[in-house]
Amino acid sequence: MFPSAEMTLSRGIANVPEGDRSARARLILVLLFLLLVAVAAVSVATGASDASVTGVIRGWLGGGEESALSVRDRLIIHDIRLPRIAMGILVGAALAVSGAVMQGLFRNPLADPGIVGVSAGAALGAISVIVLGTTVLAPLIGLFGIYALPFAAFVGGLVTTLLLYRVATRRGQTSIATMLLAGIALAALAAALSGILIYVADDRQLRDLTFWQLGSLGGSTWAKIWAAGPIILAALAAGPFLARGLNALALGEPSARHLGVPVQRMKALAILSVAAATGASVAVSGGIGFVGIVVPHLLRLVIGPDNRYLLPASALLGASLLLLADAVSRTIVAPAELPIGIVTAVFGAPFFLWVLLRRRGILDL
Repeated sequence: MFPSAEMTLSRGIANVPEGDRSARARLILVLLFLLLVAVAAVSVATGASDASVTGVIRGWLGGGEESALSVRDRLIIHDIRLPRIAMGILVGAALAVSGAVMQGLFRNPLADPGIVGVSAGAALGAISVIVLGTTVLAPLIGLFGIYALPFAAFVGGLVTTLLLYRVATRRGQTSIATMLLAGIALAALAAALSGILIYVADDRQLRDLTFWQLGSLGGSTWAKIWAAGPIILAALAAGPFLARGLNALALGEPSARHLGVPVQRMKALAILSVAAATGASVAVSGGIGFVGIVVPHLLRLVIGPDNRYLLPASALLGASLLLLADAVSRTIVAPAELPIGIVTAVFGAPFFLWVLLRRRGILDL
């Protein structure tokens, strides 16, 4: 199921006493949490503006009248950087955990919401609302309000995930080749339908869609966090309930059933959580790829394939990596801003090629 080096590593980990493995995994979780705190602190102090974080904190703690400069700094920190950091944490955690869950569900390390078309399906739902929100989809806007966009993205991701699973799975067995080919086909179909919507969009919608498709946290606001955050957190909360089932599923569905795992119910929960997390993330941040495939791979090399630790570790490392990518996107061409999807693709695409070459036995690194 996994590359030979990872299997060797996993067997090596399996030879380590359970207590030692659990202690090491918990230690790594603590270190990843500290890394996330450090990256968030750096992110809040970094940007094109020279806004003073310490000045803002002193203003919060001390009260009193504020100068024009401190008011500007407070607005930059509170209304721009903090929502962006909170959104980066949510989206990074959601994409990384979705990748880990899909890889466990399909028993394939190449499964990723972006590669197998789930993100494209979610994007189609979001683009439909953006372009048709004032015409045929106006009732949806009236019914769901600010939740219409994440809801539409969730539906798009859910439909794509169900189609993918239905096509790739036969008699309880998931074909890896069929899954990847079906993912390519579904992504192409979603991209074609999105292209039709983009073609009929007006100039303002077209400009917004162009930057949105490249991925960005630049439009993060507290209102968007309140709209997408509960959906993402609810999806992430399913992780502890999925971990044991995904571990058992690695042995095959019949073995998982013998171990007492309600396989079909676990699969349904996994698909719903992936669709919700991916859909809400795509709705608020656009297309950000490769986080879901890079993070679980890196962590398996360190803590092994046990999903009890892999899922929370993926959430912490995914959030940290996306915050780092966002910091790069904000500063590398300052005062302009590089779309974060470009940054993740620049680093993620070579990593994906490395994984493929290892699976083919061409590289042994």
